[in-house]
Amino acid sequence: MRAYCFLFVALLLAPLGAPAETYKIDASHSKIAFSLHQFVSTVRGDFHRFSGTIEVDREHPERSSVTARISVASIDTKIQKRDHHLLSAEFFDIAKFPEISFKSLSVNGTGENSGDILGDFTMHGVTKPMTLHVKLATPPSGESLPERTRWIVTTDPINRKDFELMFSSATESISGISSNVTPTIEIEAVRAK
Repeated sequence: MRAYCFLFVALLLAPLGAPAETYKIDASHSKIAFSLHQFVSTVRGDFHRFSGTIEVDREHPERSSVTARISVASIDTKIQKRDHHLLSAEFFDIAKFPEISFKSLSVNGTGENSGDILGDFTMHGVTKPMTLHVKLATPPSGESLPERTRWIVTTDPINRKDFELMFSSATESISGISSNVTPTIEIEAVRAK
């Protein structure tokens, strides 16, 4: 569920002296998913609607920024009844909290094609710091960034208790649902015209 989003390192790879560039997340070629354990099985889900912008400052990569938004209503765990329950006031409460968001605060390079993006992650009305570890899967050739870039994004598991995403105590006690949610994120971004 974290999602998030959120998410890139092109900002770390661009040569000096070039103008700022904007990339948009291509949701049709990207994936924001999650998994968590329930008893001996694994529950998996996806968010199908999300968007985001990467502002690349090529002269000062540390000033680059990433923002992302996920529509909670687009959750899909392949069981409609479960999805409706997750969207209800007992859990996500999408009438009050329709979006999950990520807004970067800093960017740090960790390797030639990788970096860390620290930002504010907001879900269910609660904001916590989150670090996204990003790896560029399509390294640039020459001195210019490509029209399309692809990124693998990882982060620590999200504890849903931190975001007050808990069912009733009676439901939690018998559900066998783990508190830790593991995000899976693959992002393709397109240079804005």
